[in-house]
Amino acid sequence: MKKHKPAPAAPIIIAFVLASLDAAVWYQIAAFRGTPPVRDYFLDVGQGDSELIIFPDNVKVMTDAGPTDQVVADLGSVLPPGDAYIDLAVITHPQADHFNGYNFLLDHYQVGAFIYNGRDDDPGVKAWTALKEKIAARGIPFITLRAGDSIRYRDDEIDILSPDAGFAASAELNDTGLVELVRTPQFSTLLTADTGFNVEDWLVAQGGSIHADVLKVGHHGSKYASGDAFLRAVDPEVAVIEVGAKNTYGHPGSSTLARIASDTGARLFRTDQDGTVEVYEADGRLRVVKGK
Repeated sequence: MKKHKPAPAAPIIIAFVLASLDAAVWYQIAAFRGTPPVRDYFLDVGQGDSELIIFPDNVKVMTDAGPTDQVVADLGSVLPPGDAYIDLAVITHPQADHFNGYNFLLDHYQVGAFIYNGRDDDPGVKAWTALKEKIAARGIPFITLRAGDSIRYRDDEIDILSPDAGFAASAELNDTGLVELVRTPQFSTLLTADTGFNVEDWLVAQGGSIHADVLKVGHHGSKYASGDAFLRAVDPEVAVIEVGAKNTYGHPGSSTLARIASDTGARLFRTDQDGTVEVYEADGRLRVVKGK
């Protein structure tokens, strides 16, 4: 890969316009009004990623959908009957263990808009082509976001930290993954896709705070992610690894588990051992429910 050169930050007006568009979608569609606490769900989709964050007013933002139709059953276990609308669906990068579940989810759920990084998978990957065709056939907006963009809803904000233009053009698709820092009045969450040491080091070098109370551990706990400096900068209270049981990749790596233990005081959860993991705040403390 060519030496990475950071690009200038996106103009503020871009973030404002995108935020306004997405907020309009949310206000028009969101149902089941109310103000329960913000909840994170790390869905047990096997060897893949899928996260659901439910904001006030039942506004739902889903990041990735795993590799199979397992995501449909998982959503059915955490959402009430009849709640079949996802306000925003994020595809961090076009690899099947992150996007293919949306091919099945769209047969059961309506989606207000899709967010992705603007990259395509290999033209021979039929599942990616099928998903794009489904999104287009349903007339769902398909919006490209990059570093510097953000989405706001009331007091909640999703900041896109990566990729910038350099990483977005990388030949390594893992470098292109959308990294989302979700800030709410209750707690913050960092979603890291499959990014590795190089993206982590770049994020730390930018100088801004990347602290988060909850960390989705990068790349299923790969030994090539979750570096020491990055983990110390995030300093999470809860860390979650989304990983399939007996996977062939050796995830999570023993060195990664050791770094999480030595560099943070985080409580660590794994979907292969704990099932779907739910995180929320109550009485000033983060609560974790396993096996949802």
